[in-house]
Amino acid sequence: MMLSRRLCLLLAGLALTASAHADAVDALKGFAQKVQSARADFSQTVTSPDGAKKKTSSGRFEFQRPNRFRFDYQKPYEQLIVADGQKVWLYDADLNQVTVRPLAQALGSTPAGVLAGGALDRDFTLKAEPDQGGLQWVLATPKHSEGSSIRSMRVGFRGEQLAALEITDAFGQRSRLDFTAVEVNPKLAAQRFQFQAPAGADVLQQ
Repeated sequence: MMLSRRLCLLLAGLALTASAHADAVDALKGFAQKVQSARADFSQTVTSPDGAKKKTSSGRFEFQRPNRFRFDYQKPYEQLIVADGQKVWLYDADLNQVTVRPLAQALGSTPAGVLAGGALDRDFTLKAEPDQGGLQWVLATPKHSEGSSIRSMRVGFRGEQLAALEITDAFGQRSRLDFTAVEVNPKLAAQRFQFQAPAGADVLQQ
């Protein structure tokens, strides 16, 4: 009788765990389907492959489907990344330099592809991971590794709300973005995803 009760508790626990994991994958898929625009504050920590060195930054993030996004880094250095649906513009204020790349090269199997793109199942293999730090996690692995700058991503949700994004690049460097003050489906002006190089800036085409 005792063995039967323990077995029932174990099976119930496994069922709850499986349900939670399924919910994490569903949360990501639901986010990709239902959230057409969003904005949030973010803090980013970049850790070296050996875990010894860390760099922190913070700023504001916005996106509008399809394929428009804006990362506005404010601390410790000003940097702006804007995608207008066709090109991605990276502006370094200190260097007064702009780098331009075609969107097709910069999106694909990237973090922006998860948040602002529209081909989640095509570009990524999704797998639920154990809860950690009060968040439900999904591992997103690029299906096409050639040409991808990342090895894997982990997307963290608190319920249905996007909370964190962890990226491991091809060299083992890890970046984590934690999102706060998340606004879902706000009206964003089209000008937020347009970019004009400042006067005198060096513009590099890639």
